[in-house]
Amino acid sequence: MKQFTVILLLAILSITTVNSQEKATTESTEVDASNPTNLYTQVNVLGEYTSLKDGTHLYGMRANVQYSFDPNNLVLAEIPLLYNDATSSFGLSDIRVRYFTIAKRVMTAEKFHVIAPFIDLTLPTGSFENGLGSSSFVLSAGVVYGFSVSKKIMLFPGLSAVHVTKPSTDLIPDAFKFSGTGFLTQANMSIRFNKSWFLFVNPIVTMLNTNGEWNEAWSGEFNLNHMIIQNKLKANIGYFPNFTNELNTIRLGATFFI
Repeated sequence: MKQFTVILLLAILSITTVNSQEKATTESTEVDASNPTNLYTQVNVLGEYTSLKDGTHLYGMRANVQYSFDPNNLVLAEIPLLYNDATSSFGLSDIRVRYFTIAKRVMTAEKFHVIAPFIDLTLPTGSFENGLGSSSFVLSAGVVYGFSVSKKIMLFPGLSAVHVTKPSTDLIPDAFKFSGTGFLTQANMSIRFNKSWFLFVNPIVTMLNTNGEWNEAWSGEFNLNHMIIQNKLKANIGYFPNFTNELNTIRLGATFFI
């Protein structure tokens, strides 16, 4: 699995490198990252800190590599490298791969709306024994619908089906291993303060049926962004709470548009 991960990352990076000069000469549109359905080739590097309710802390970095085949199709690989202070272990955590496509887009001075289906896969590449992974695959597929409320506020509600496989680790007895199937809803809001500053606020509810019982998880995303160099460099700081599991994550990083 780790060899597959490395190959996937190298493939994405090589595609990006080969096409970056061609894209630079053909794309003259100003980057507007306040609209998450604007798809750009970019690399986002983040420092990360997570606190868990049992007192465990995770430190490390997360790289998000995005490649836009065209204005309507994008693939993303999210690769975390973390340190768990409870197990004194450092290594690769669970990798996430996502694919977005724009099925319909209307952008005029009077009206904006977009429909964007997606597929989202999390791979159990992290070690469960070292506290760096879940040992489960997570697969979801759904759609986001975007529309404008005003010139400064856009909404991107989404709904997706979710399936979580049984944990593969031997540390959990088979009698307590269950898969889960359900759905996730989100209501992402983009608030644009001016040309350089914008904020994403995204409440999320996940409902999973596990062993015949429905369980819900409430979480959220708060991500403040500042475009430092237009079309080239963006800084961001984010707070990602999981209210149900009492887990809190803070990320600080920079995005390089290619």
